[in-house]
Amino acid sequence: MKFTSLLVVMLFSCLLFSCLKAFAGTLSGGVKAAGQSAVVLETVPAKAFPAPTQTAAMNQQGMKFVPALLVIQKGTTVVFSNDDNVPHNVFWPNISGNKALSHTVGTFNKGKTLSFKYENAGNVPLLCNVHPKMTGTIVVSPSPYFAETDADGNYSIKDVPDGAYKATEWHNGKATTLTVTVKGDTKLDFAAAN
Repeated sequence: MKFTSLLVVMLFSCLLFSCLKAFAGTLSGGVKAAGQSAVVLETVPAKAFPAPTQTAAMNQQGMKFVPALLVIQKGTTVVFSNDDNVPHNVFWPNISGNKALSHTVGTFNKGKTLSFKYENAGNVPLLCNVHPKMTGTIVVSPSPYFAETDADGNYSIKDVPDGAYKATEWHNGKATTLTVTVKGDTKLDFAAAN
């Protein structure tokens, strides 16, 4: 009797796991643009997702923002650090062109950190007002489904539930948005944003 019950539970678990995997897939493709891009998904209709509990890191090192592109989920706190021997500043003049969302995190010396929680999805152009040639980008995804392209312009977003999405590719502050229906493994390529 015990063996039969265990067998039924194992069979049911395997069947359930297989069914759940059948309703999610990988969205992958390529972006035809020089340099790194971000691809983010927004559900249709839009829905809210719980904020992540993990922080992300953006460093100022060698007079650069490192990494140059950081992709995060809406609600993520980014910890900015300074590894240079000179003071740096972090600010952005807008988020996706909306100047009402501009913000200055502050100026800080080597070894110090500042944090900011990103509550608005979009493209965040980072600047340092102490060193105007320093630039970086944070792309804030409205969902947990996002990716950065690799050196060849390819991306892959795993475990995307089947359904309709707005897929936005961000490259150098410009966006290309396409509608995609994910059903299992799905391919979607982007031309370079204009």
